[in-house]
Amino acid sequence: MVLRCFLVDDSPHYLAAAQALLEREGLAVVGVASSTEEALRRVEDAEPDVVLVDVGLGGDSGFDLARRLQSETSLDPSRVILISTNAEEDLGDLVQAAPAAAFLSKSRLSAGAIRRILDGAEGC
Repeated sequence: MVLRCFLVDDSPHYLAAAQALLEREGLAVVGVASSTEEALRRVEDAEPDVVLVDVGLGGDSGFDLARRLQSETSLDPSRVILISTNAEEDLGDLVQAAPAAAFLSKSRLSAGAIRRILDGAEGC
């Protein structure tokens, strides 16, 4: 079964690069969004297995989006992965408090890392 992924990031360049990488590695990117409102409008119709949410969405917060995905959609928080160019340590308690499965540095983004997180592996 192909893992279905939805990407949320305010950078069109990053969205295109991440989509190409993940599709090359065997994931199906079923949707992209560049803002909180766009993600909330489109995510449920896309029926993703996982949503990757950039913590910095321009004027929006990926942490707020993760909370809204939990409260306003049927998406399970264990299917949300926060991503950022910042190190997890730099984001402190925000990552720990967010309703998400894990944090993944953009530099470590891969289909394998996403699968390990969803499978509950440590050290992703």
